[in-house]
Amino acid sequence: MHQLEPFYLWRDDYIAAEDKLSPFYKTEYSEFYFDKQIYNYLIHPQWDTFGSNTLYIKVLFTDYDRGYAIIELIGEWNDAINNDIMLLKREILELMIDEGVNKFILIGENVLNYHTSDDSYYEELFQDVEDGWIVGVNFQDHVINEFKKNNIDYYINFGGDLDDLPWRTLKPLQFYKKVEELLTKRLN
Repeated sequence: MHQLEPFYLWRDDYIAAEDKLSPFYKTEYSEFYFDKQIYNYLIHPQWDTFGSNTLYIKVLFTDYDRGYAIIELIGEWNDAINNDIMLLKREILELMIDEGVNKFILIGENVLNYHTSDDSYYEELFQDVEDGWIVGVNFQDHVINEFKKNNIDYYINFGGDLDDLPWRTLKPLQFYKKVEELLTKRLN
């Protein structure tokens, strides 16, 4: 797992550690010291922590004018023990919402498992984004099934064409527009 680094080809467009509005502003990273782990597995030091000991993130891009953020995740999403959604909401997403972001694209291909608790924080987050939305892209099937089994898909859009988006081949705005187009088709 230590070789799975966050997507880095958009660093010419955006770096969260250099964004004064980002929760990760002025974060310093080591390329050599592995200080984060998921259970007994070290992970790449470029991942960001937000309080969970099993789930890490990387804010790949934020566009405050259009109000969207693209966030990559790695690890185990565990609401049952760690209440990861509460931590993610309180420590990261609420700060971004305060800066005008109300559309979140969560990239979940490196999310290994999901363990549920209840849906109160998802409902609260859903209400906080008001006219926006939350989308899960490229989550693994068994993880999506757990989200759906626990009705979290009421708050986060999963499935269909969102499961196989070749997002790495796109620039951030193209990716956002593609996701927005897919959501518009679903609503119509």
